Amino acid sequence: MPGSRKFSRRQATFGPNVDRDKFPRRVLYLRAELQRETLLNLVRNLPVDPEKPLQVTVEEFRPLRKLDQNALMWAGPLKDIAEQAYLDGRKYRAEIWHEYFKREFLPDEFDPEQCRDGYEKWAIDPTGSQVLIGTTTELTVRGMALYIQQIEAFGANLGVQYHTKG
Repeated sequence: MPGSRKFSRRQATFGPNVDRDKFPRRVLYLRAELQRETLLNLVRNLPVDPEKPLQVTVEEFRPLRKLDQNALMWAGPLKDIAEQAYLDGRKYRAEIWHEYFKREFLPDEFDPEQCRDGYEKWAIDPTGSQVLIGTTTELTVRGMALYIQQIEAFGANLGVQYHTKG
């Protein structure tokens, strides 16, 4: 029919002469039929590009650390260590211990059981120096629990007596 134009799947295929915009990261959580339909529609319309293929991953949801875990860390072991621990004859504030523990106990490499996708502990600054960029906000519930256990064990080795929780 003159004047009418039908969209073809072939138009969604990109070749060496056609550039496409960078595809934004999409995360969908399959909790109900609506999310499944959204996912199916997304997949149906993804660009096919032999030069810059997209990667599609489906995996079990790993919840990030909870705010109550973070509060527990600050009100529990970090507070107790700051109040009781001496290292080489010195005491340190909870914020200093927190920075120290991040360097010591955050995972060095991405581990899907312990951290969010894209996690990095270290980066290199313009001078070539290593900079700590990892944070506890990038930990999963399991990763944060392990992190707190390591802090508690460290403090116990310095003679810290922890207050009862709850």
